[in-house]
Amino acid sequence: MSEVNGPPGSARPSGPHGPSGSSGASSTSGPPGASSPHDASGPAGARPVGGWTRFVTARPRLSLLAALVITVLAVFAGSGVADRMGSGGWQAPDAESSYATEALEREFPASQPNLLLLVDSGTASVDDPAVAAEAARITERLAGEPGISGVTSYWQTEAPALRAEDGREALIAARIGGDETEAGETLERIAPDFAGESGPVTVSVGGPVAVQHEMQTIIQEDLLRAELIALPVTLVLLVMVFGSAVAALLPLLVGIVAILGTNAVLRGLTEFTDVSVFAMNLTTALGLGLAIDYALFIVRRFREELDAGADTRTAVGTTLRTAGRTVLFSALTVAVSLSAMLVFPQYFLRSFAYAGIAVVLLAAAAALILLPAAFMLLGHRVNALDLRRLLRRGRKSGSGAAVAAEESDKGWARFARLVMRRAPVFAIVTTVGLVLLGLPFLGVKFGTADDRQLPAGAESRVVQEHIREGFPGSPGGGLEVLAEGEGTPAAYADLKERIENVPGVQRVDGPVTGDAVAYFSVLPEGEAVGQETQQLVRDLRAIPTGSLDTSVTGTAAVLVDSKDAIADRLPWAIGIIVVVTLLLVFLLTGSVLIPIQAVVLNALSLTAMFGAVVWVFQDGNLSGVLAFTSTGDIETTLPVLMFCVAFGLSMDYGVFLLSRIKEEYDRTGDHERSVTFGLSRTGGLITAAAVILAVVMVAIGTSRVTNTKMLGLGIALAVLMDAMVVRSLLVPAVMKLTGHATWWAPRPLRAFHQRFGLSEGESAPAASGTKGEPDGSEKPAADGGTGEIPGTAREGEKVTTGA
Repeated sequence: MSEVNGPPGSARPSGPHGPSGSSGASSTSGPPGASSPHDASGPAGARPVGGWTRFVTARPRLSLLAALVITVLAVFAGSGVADRMGSGGWQAPDAESSYATEALEREFPASQPNLLLLVDSGTASVDDPAVAAEAARITERLAGEPGISGVTSYWQTEAPALRAEDGREALIAARIGGDETEAGETLERIAPDFAGESGPVTVSVGGPVAVQHEMQTIIQEDLLRAELIALPVTLVLLVMVFGSAVAALLPLLVGIVAILGTNAVLRGLTEFTDVSVFAMNLTTALGLGLAIDYALFIVRRFREELDAGADTRTAVGTTLRTAGRTVLFSALTVAVSLSAMLVFPQYFLRSFAYAGIAVVLLAAAAALILLPAAFMLLGHRVNALDLRRLLRRGRKSGSGAAVAAEESDKGWARFARLVMRRAPVFAIVTTVGLVLLGLPFLGVKFGTADDRQLPAGAESRVVQEHIREGFPGSPGGGLEVLAEGEGTPAAYADLKERIENVPGVQRVDGPVTGDAVAYFSVLPEGEAVGQETQQLVRDLRAIPTGSLDTSVTGTAAVLVDSKDAIADRLPWAIGIIVVVTLLLVFLLTGSVLIPIQAVVLNALSLTAMFGAVVWVFQDGNLSGVLAFTSTGDIETTLPVLMFCVAFGLSMDYGVFLLSRIKEEYDRTGDHERSVTFGLSRTGGLITAAAVILAVVMVAIGTSRVTNTKMLGLGIALAVLMDAMVVRSLLVPAVMKLTGHATWWAPRPLRAFHQRFGLSEGESAPAASGTKGEPDGSEKPAADGGTGEIPGTAREGEKVTTGA
C-alpha cells in the first residue's frame, strides 16, 4: 500500500461502519486537545487530523532530533546523580528521636559516633604495650583529620563497652560531620589511610557512615549489572512479541529516554532536598517497564491500523486518539498511586514519589511524541526485519503482526469464554487462593535496616558483626535521654533515679552535662529493637521530668517514631489512592461498580507479594538460595513503598483492559461480548508487558542489598499475579457475575460522565433506551463457535477497534 502523507487536515473516507460512531480507522484526532470527532466535516464519518496529531507528525525528523538533543543534555545533567544521593531516609525528620539525635550531635559529638575503627591485636591482648602505643597513635592521627570530632577509644577511657570480651579487639569511635554526602566524601578520603595492617594491629572501618557508604556503592554497582541483564533480555522478549526487530527497538528507546530524563530530574532535586539512592532502582524498573507497556500498546495499535488499510498519517491519528488517550489516562493513574508517598515525612519514601512520578510522565511523553514521529518516518517499515518469518513457513499468509495478533486474540477469546462459563468457580477459587497466599503477612514484624542488608563479606558489615557478637552489652541498642533546661545536680539525680525505676532498664550511665543540657545513656534489658525495648521508649517518654524537658532517641526510638509517622499518614495515603482511583476509573467507564471492583481486585493482586515478603524475607525461607540474611523483621517503610508501586502498576494493566471493554460495550451494548473482546485484545499485551516488567524487576532483585532484593522480587511477583491471575481470571469472572449491573450509574453521575468522561474509543453507545439494557437488535451475532474473536474484521471489513 502506498504511504499517504497528506497535509494536516486531510481525511480519508469512512470504512464500512460509516457514520455509526465506531472507532473507525478514519479517525485521526489526537489525545486531549485534538479535534473532537463530533466536529468532523466532509464525508460522513471522516474526521480532520487533530491538533496533537498535527503537532507530532508535522516535523517528525525535527521532533526526533530535538528529542536526541534533550536526551544528550539529560545525560550530562544527570551524571553523578547517585553520588549526591543518600542511603538513609527511614527516620521521620519531625520526630522526637530526630530532634534528640540532632541536639546530641551538636552538643555532644562523642555521644553519637558514626565511624568505628575495629582494632584487632591478633593473638596479643589489646592491653599489650605495643598494641596500646599503636592504637594511641592511630587515635591521635584520626583526631587530626578535618571533619572528624568526638574521637575516643578504649585506650583512653578503658570503657568495657569498647573492648571485646576475648580481649583481642577494641574500638576507636569518632563522628564525621556534615550531611550524608559530605560524610561519605570524608570517609572515602580517610578510609584508605586507616584500613589494613598497622604495626602489630589490623584496622577495619565500620560504623553507620561506613555501612551507608558501602550500601550506596553496592547499589550503584548492582544497578549497572541489572541494566546489563535487563536490556538484552528485554530486547529478545520484545522481538518475540513483535516479530519485527524494528518494532522491538522502539519501546526500548522510549524506556532509555525516560530513564535518562528522570536521572536529570533527580539530579536537580538533590540541589533542594534529600533523595534516596534506592530511588535509582525504581527509575530503571519503571522507566523500562512502563515505557514498554505504553509502547506495546501504541505500536500494536499502529500496526493494526496499517494492516486494516490506513495510510501512515491516518494510522498515527487513530492510534493517538485511541491507544494514546489510554496511555495518558494510565500514566495519570500510576502517577497518582506513587504521589501518595509524598504524604510521608521520611525522605526514603518521598524519593520514590519523585522518581516514580517523573519517570511515569516522561515515559508517557516519550511514547506519545517520539513514537508517532518514528511512525511517520518508518510507515510500513515498522514491520521490517521480521525475525519470526521462518517459524511461519507453511502457515497462512499475511502480515506477521496480523497473523500473530489474530492467533493470540482467538486464544484469549476462547479463554475468556471458558472463564465466564464457570464464573462462580473461578471467582471463588481465585479469591480464596489469593487470600491464603497473603496470610503470612498477618505475622509481620517491623524493624529497621542495619548492616545485615549488606552482603556477608562487606567490610562494614563484618565490623558490625564483630561488635554485635563479641562486645558486651547490647551494641546499637542503647537509648539516650536528652535533658534540656537549667538542671541542678539534684534534678539530674532525681531524673536518673526515675529512669532506673522504669521496667526494662538494665543500666543508666550519666549524666554527661553541658551548657543547660545533659544526657543519660540507657542500656535496655531486651533486644535492640525488640517489642520490650520499644515499650521502654514509650515508658521513658511518659515519666515525669520536673523542670527538665526530655526527649529519647536511639535505634528503638527511631523505629517507634517511624512506625507512628507511617501509621499517622497511612490513612491519608490510602485515601488519596482509593478516592482518585475511584474517580479516574469512573471517568473512564461511567460505572459506579467498576471503580469499586478495580480497587478491591487490585488490592487482592497484592496479597501474594505481601505474604511472600514475610515468608521469605522475615522468616528466612529461601535465604540460602537468594543469598541474604534474615533479621526477623521487615523494614517499616518497605511495605508502604511496595504497595504504592504495585498498586499503580496493577491499575496500569487494569486501565488497558477496561478501556477496551468499555470501547466495545459502547459500540455494541453487549456486556459479555465486550468482556471477551477486551480480554482478547489486551490479554496477550498485558501478559507480555508483565513478563517483561517482571524480568526487569528480577534483574533489580539480583542486588546484594536485601531491601533492593525484596523490592525487585516482590514487585515482580505482584505484577505476574496481577496479569496472569487477576486480569485473566478474576476480572472476567467478576464482571460476568455482575452482568449488566456492572455499567449502572445514577442519572446525575451519568450526566457528569457524559460531560467529563474519558474513553479510548469515540463510538456512540449501541442504540438502546438505557445503557445496560441494549436493544437486542443492535447486538452483533454470536460467533457460533467458530472461534473468531468478537469485533475482529470479517472479509471486506476493516479492523477499527483493537489496540
